[in-house]
Amino acid sequence: MHLFLICGIRCTADPPVAAPAYPEPMDAEVRYLNLRTGITVPCFIHGDAGKEPVLLLHAWGESSGIFDRLIPELAGFTVYAPDLRGQGLADKPEDGYSLAQQAEDAAAILEALNVPRAYVLGSSSGGYVAQQLAVVHPEKVAALVLVGAPLTLHRRPPFADEVDTLTDPIDEAWIRDSLAWYPLEHDVPHWYIEDRVRDGVAMPAHAWKRILYGLFEATPPTESGTIQAPTLVLWGAKDRLLPWRDQEAMAESIQDSVLKIYPDVGHLVLWECPEQVAEDTTAFLTALGPLT
Repeated sequence: MHLFLICGIRCTADPPVAAPAYPEPMDAEVRYLNLRTGITVPCFIHGDAGKEPVLLLHAWGESSGIFDRLIPELAGFTVYAPDLRGQGLADKPEDGYSLAQQAEDAAAILEALNVPRAYVLGSSSGGYVAQQLAVVHPEKVAALVLVGAPLTLHRRPPFADEVDTLTDPIDEAWIRDSLAWYPLEHDVPHWYIEDRVRDGVAMPAHAWKRILYGLFEATPPTESGTIQAPTLVLWGAKDRLLPWRDQEAMAESIQDSVLKIYPDVGHLVLWECPEQVAEDTTAFLTALGPLT
């Protein structure tokens, strides 16, 4: 079944210039996971063990902090938000950045958490990794939520030439300039953007380059296998990076999928309207019923 929906959205920007002081819940922790893939990653865990698990996968150049405005809205789930290889506070080895290896890291994260099966939400290129995970480890993925995620990255992007020139330490001005690759249609809190700048500066040049190469050198997941998991695709109609035809093709390639279009949102769906993403995610996953 394929559903195509155009919906109104709820997008708000927080007024403070600093990150809001969310009360630290008793059921939240950061756990460092030693993965069978040879690296250690931190994972923010929110919610008690009795709730359905959701694994959040962030995009290239970010960290689990990208989900700071989403996680408080996912109160009905136990949320696992790791920093991925080469980014945030995760280990940053010289290699291991192919799409297949990134998906294997995600599988290893679930294993280290003793979570045999989870819902998986991926933002932008994190959604590409989520698709690969669903193809190679279908037993681990109960459902997918793809937020501004690509059908294919199997082509060299125009900004790859800039990335090729990066050296350590990463220039903060370049990080700020790179945000122009993804124009925003809605206001985003200043603190949130500053956090993303810090994410970018903290990454070594080799991680910037090799994660990108791993993404665009890979065979697209929907071409290498079949996604069997029920899937919600969320896409901003003003996305200048990912065309509508690709989103339509991705939904058509997944037997049990729903494509929701946010009319006045750009590529960075999660940045612009986390409340709406949380609302649609919660409705979609709840309708599937409990994991078995």
